[in-house]
Amino acid sequence: MTELRIENLTEINSVAKQFIELVGERRVFAMYGAMGVGKTTFVKAVCEELGVEDTINSPTFAIVNEYHTPKDKIVYHFDFYRIEDVQEAYDFGYEDYFYSKAMCFIEWPERIESILPTDVINLNFSEEEDGSRIIQVEMN
Repeated sequence: MTELRIENLTEINSVAKQFIELVGERRVFAMYGAMGVGKTTFVKAVCEELGVEDTINSPTFAIVNEYHTPKDKIVYHFDFYRIEDVQEAYDFGYEDYFYSKAMCFIEWPERIESILPTDVINLNFSEEEDGSRIIQVEMN
């Protein structure tokens, strides 16, 4: 397991760059952590480091947002907070996303753990007392 530490928001893009280098070709990331701990902010920083120019925000109501890099790569950002059961993920065709070779960042993966790919990387976000954030990166 690797730990990434974000002392403050001015460091987040350099940590996002470290993350991109660390994960290499891995593509599916299950993001665990309390609401407000910085999951969406981290996805935004990763997208910025990949050159995405779209406005990046939480997909709470849409379930999935899609972003494009200048090199024709796609980043999907999921928020499963509002789904009632895993069948909803089947209904919108989660397999087309998770197995597409695009980067997939999944918020609230607890709601769909039974269908996560076996090679998913778990990202555990936590906030320290001083306001810094820790991301534990667990690669299978």
